[in-house]
Amino acid sequence: MEKQEIITKINNFLIEEFELEENQLVPNASLKETLEIDSLDYVDLVVIIERNFGFKVKGEDFAFIKTLQDFYDYIIKHAKSN
Repeated sequence: MEKQEIITKINNFLIEEFELEENQLVPNASLKETLEIDSLDYVDLVVIIERNFGFKVKGEDFAFIKTLQDFYDYIIKHAKSN
């Protein structure tokens, strides 16, 4: 899966599952403050990632994911190594 394809897939599930607007999905957007993704949402994200990208997410990995770009980079790195 190519980088842009992964980003598009991520954006689509953020819009559908978390009712975000497309204009909110900018790389420097904070997951917590800007996108208002809370701890319960992270559980949903883990399930969605595992279902859509086929790899297991470690909870401690989310400690380093602050922005949407961090999230993109994490998925891209792990999806390609899978």
